[in-house]
Amino acid sequence: MSASKLVRPDPRYKDSFLEGLDEYHSEGRQTYRSKEYVRENFEEFINDLREEKGIPHKPCQEWVELVPETVLWLVKDDLYIGTVLIRHRLNWHLEKWGGHVNFFIRPSMRGKGFGKKLLRKAMPYINHFGIERALITIAPDAKRAAHIIEQLGGEYWDTTHETDCFPVQKRYWLDCQ
Repeated sequence: MSASKLVRPDPRYKDSFLEGLDEYHSEGRQTYRSKEYVRENFEEFINDLREEKGIPHKPCQEWVELVPETVLWLVKDDLYIGTVLIRHRLNWHLEKWGGHVNFFIRPSMRGKGFGKKLLRKAMPYINHFGIERALITIAPDAKRAAHIIEQLGGEYWDTTHETDCFPVQKRYWLDCQ
């Protein structure tokens, strides 16, 4: 077996990604991505991810300005393990509820150290986009994510307030130099 690595989304990982998407949907996550659409239009889905034009995420409303975003997958051999989203800059919405970075590991691969590997491997990419300190926001109950961020030197900043459109988020700063 080879070491895990970050790659751009690629059709080579279709079956494994779709299995991961099923796992996310089973726990009520990533539901804004229709499994049927992704399955039937995988090449188009991959091309959209690779364009770095920004992807509307829930609960992102149509009035929220999209920013360029790089999507990388953590894979090992032919197995999709997780995703990191790197926003190249912040808008007012991302300053409060999204941050520069969002990362997630498929449920069947959690608790095996892949979250820390994914974020550590993403740090040079984040820095490549000129981001020396990355803002990362997480749900208040995301204890594993908080632990990973703190293990890599991330510092808790504050907790946002819930609004009619957006949930409470804990915000961390992570040095990526």
